[in-house]
Amino acid sequence: MKTINALSRAVRYGSVLMVAGIGFAAGTGQAQEQDKGTVELAYVEWSSEVASTNVVRAVLEQMGYEVEMSSLSAAAMWQAVAYGDADAMVAAWLPTTHEDYYEQTKDQVTDLGPNLNGTKLGLVAPAYTDIDSIDQLADKAGTINGEIIGIDPGAGLMGLTEEAMDEYELQDAIELQSGSGATMTAALQAAINNQEDIVVTGWTPHWMFARWDLKYLDDPKNVYGGAEQINTIARQGLQEDMPEVYAFLDNFSWTPEQMGEVMLMNQQEDSDPYENAKQWVEENQDVVSEWLGK
Repeated sequence: MKTINALSRAVRYGSVLMVAGIGFAAGTGQAQEQDKGTVELAYVEWSSEVASTNVVRAVLEQMGYEVEMSSLSAAAMWQAVAYGDADAMVAAWLPTTHEDYYEQTKDQVTDLGPNLNGTKLGLVAPAYTDIDSIDQLADKAGTINGEIIGIDPGAGLMGLTEEAMDEYELQDAIELQSGSGATMTAALQAAINNQEDIVVTGWTPHWMFARWDLKYLDDPKNVYGGAEQINTIARQGLQEDMPEVYAFLDNFSWTPEQMGEVMLMNQQEDSDPYENAKQWVEENQDVVSEWLGK
């Protein structure tokens, strides 16, 4: 059975994480059954992946495992699984968003397939905004202060948005502002509160679509591609080392509606994503039983 030493992991990825400006955020839960060992989960700090990774953690703890979660940049997350410093992730956006990361690591990881179907990427604006297509942005740049509000610079979505700015020749009129998922939604909320126009990088599933009336801008050049899926990726050797864990991760699959329930819980004031995940798992034991093959 494989137990990961956090110090050696941090040393191995120290240079990557220093460049990315991201460190490890680990949390260990109390197993409800006998301790079977530690499972290391890597994830990227997106609201959807916070929800799914915590739900997986809660189920693994119910199975009797201790779980450590590491919040990483997208690139470092893929590298952690590829090098065996994390056991798995449930945060691989394919085939487009994380295409480059997958191509670089596909010979070192095991793709367990989709855990969620029906995702979407693109530029998002409030429904009241008088912009319906990306090819209108250059002419209407002044209405959005000449900027698109993005997320963390290492995200695949940001790379696609840079490509979109090239394809639609927006560079002279609009600047892409990097930040985080939290700063993006904060800017969106402030604009909506003031009935101002704004364009942000967005994706489905995300709780913001349940909270506000939003729309995707049309993408006639199809830069963002069609619907995507979120896959589960495991390190090589996990099936042999932890067959029960591997089997659960292979079965783990839910709907955007189910994920949305957890994401909305996480947006409540002073809520704890881990506690919310445990509550959702407790209230949805029929779904969990399917994941566990019972």
